Amino acid sequence: MSEQPLSRSARKRADILAAAEALFLSRGYLGASVDDVARRAQVSKPTVYAHFGSKEALFVAVVSAMTGDAGDRVHDRRSWKPDDLGDDVAAHLQQYGLRQLTVVLEPRLLQLRRLVIGEVPRFPDLAKALFDGGPARAITELSGLIAAYAERGVLRVDDPHAAATHFNWMVMGAPLNEAMLLGDEGAPDELALQRHVTEAVRIFVAAYS
Repeated sequence: MSEQPLSRSARKRADILAAAEALFLSRGYLGASVDDVARRAQVSKPTVYAHFGSKEALFVAVVSAMTGDAGDRVHDRRSWKPDDLGDDVAAHLQQYGLRQLTVVLEPRLLQLRRLVIGEVPRFPDLAKALFDGGPARAITELSGLIAAYAERGVLRVDDPHAAATHFNWMVMGAPLNEAMLLGDEGAPDELALQRHVTEAVRIFVAAYS
């Protein structure tokens, strides 16, 4: 089924969000003005306010949209259903861990993370939103997957949430820290990420088999 075309209002909203994302990520919250967003989106300043009400609300909308989209790309529940799981938990976790790292280490999402961290004093709720839509969502989704494998007897897990937390941070910890602190160029390349995830999966499966 083909997607329905966006209405004129929805297109304008999408254009404003895209313009605001580019400007906030490149200039920071204080460095990007509503006038700049309007010019880039090719709309009037009143149109920006009509859709979002304020610069603060626009910033919140950008962060929420980017976080939600990233989470949806990582946690595609069509990729696993409890009844369809095979016994190769290592292959499944390898696929999941690599997909998670690939999305999270995208330069624009690293910029978003740095931007939100820098704006915590001004927008404390956004940091929580980023956490809830990122690590907390990942651990919740992983808990379901691990619990399904435990029910099948493939893994021996008493606390799926704790096990999911262990796996999440084994996968995410080092690569994300390197990229956040050393810049985008500090992120491991694809081969290094594959090796890293493979070792994390090996340790996890050994601990919980």
